[in-house]
Amino acid sequence: MQGVLTGFAVIAVVIGVGCLLGRGGHLGEHGREVLTRLAFHVASPALLFTTLAGADLSVVFSSRLLVTALSTFAVAGVFVAVGAARRWGVGRTTIGALCSGYVNSGNLGIPIAVYVLGDASLVAPVLLFQLVLVTPVALTILDLSGADGRDGPLWRRLLTPLRNPIALGSLAGVAVAATGLRVPAPVLDPLTLIGNMSVPAVLLAFGISLCGSTMPLRGADRGPVLLAVALKAVGQPAVAWALAAGVFGLRGDRLLDVVVTSALPAAQNLYTYASQYGVAERLARDAVLVSTVVAVPVLVAVAAVLG
Repeated sequence: MQGVLTGFAVIAVVIGVGCLLGRGGHLGEHGREVLTRLAFHVASPALLFTTLAGADLSVVFSSRLLVTALSTFAVAGVFVAVGAARRWGVGRTTIGALCSGYVNSGNLGIPIAVYVLGDASLVAPVLLFQLVLVTPVALTILDLSGADGRDGPLWRRLLTPLRNPIALGSLAGVAVAATGLRVPAPVLDPLTLIGNMSVPAVLLAFGISLCGSTMPLRGADRGPVLLAVALKAVGQPAVAWALAAGVFGLRGDRLLDVVVTSALPAAQNLYTYASQYGVAERLARDAVLVSTVVAVPVLVAVAAVLG
């Protein structure tokens, strides 16, 4: 219980600081945009590279990863199907699908893994899966769905993942881990320092976006937000539990691990992606905010029932 509350408290404080900065105008008129671009183009790629460069890629073959992948595809697929039927558009549907199944495995998942599950490495499978596969694919779709992506030549479209800083940082980190190369300290240390800005920048930008904005669950995005939150808070952990217990036969702590990680709320960096591409920003903001609030009782209930 303490780990769940501690993780959420840390996030709430930093977001609150961002809201105060926005209310006081301390970062100027374009403070949120600067923080978003800093996170997207510089800090997040550095963080992903340093994280994945030292990762144990053997975790990709674990049963935990299969449960995570299947539950993610299941809830994202539901949102995509509804989005296609309701004609929400490629960009909006992509952001909504991410909000339905892309969990906050970093700045919230790590502290909860430490305090609730007792091992920070237990979030590694979902972290790797999201960074190596989900993020590059989703951002490529967003790139190609924009005007530049649709109108560019074929060779440019094929090289889209290699032009995206988030995807490039992830792929470079995986390449280093796969080859067993050791990054020299003079190279790794500056990247680590820069990468440490990623989470605070994302949370501060998110807090600034809340300042002076309308209440969530209103307007044209109310339906997509409610669907994404329902899939994230209830659908994904339910699917993960069914797969882990019924298909893979996981019990005890292993079952608790996968259900807790699946019950984590939507990641704040999804708002960064939406802002960077100028699509479904309200949807991403509201889905992240509401799923984070709803995740508190959900995670407490999961820990009480399976713990």
